Amino acid sequence: MLGTDLTQIHGLGPSLALKLVAECGTDLRAWKSAKHFTSWLCLAPGNKISGGKLLSSRTRRSSSRAAALLRLAAVTIGRSDTALGAFYRRLSARIGKQKAVTATARKIAVLFYNAVRHGMTYQDQGAAAYDERHRQRVLSNLQRRAKTLGFALAPIPETAAVS
Repeated sequence: MLGTDLTQIHGLGPSLALKLVAECGTDLRAWKSAKHFTSWLCLAPGNKISGGKLLSSRTRRSSSRAAALLRLAAVTIGRSDTALGAFYRRLSARIGKQKAVTATARKIAVLFYNAVRHGMTYQDQGAAAYDERHRQRVLSNLQRRAKTLGFALAPIPETAAVS
């Protein structure tokens, strides 16, 4: 019906995809970008800034059924062995379950928006690929910070690492 298979997005089954289409419609041109769409769903942080200082960045409360459906999908995906599941688990360990649910629901909403509006397809690389990409990002950030402080990071040799 839409030209794209929404069930390729992990967390969105056939029933949930139909409910989301019923709530949001098939024409998402009312929102200029995915950022506008997630803000409408109350899944984006509302930054309150005064004098150039960030006072609060809480998400607004929502009575939207679509946001509730996306949050439900985020909770269920947290137990899966997918890149979105690894994202949820990493965030929940760092900032807590509620904020991780909101962040994952926002990510699923962006994937939904891009699939419906632009016809993009979603390819999941899996949790292992996500964890490796995250590890490489952390390592490059550490190397960059060490370089600015005048140090150089070197990997530990295998024989020393085992003993």
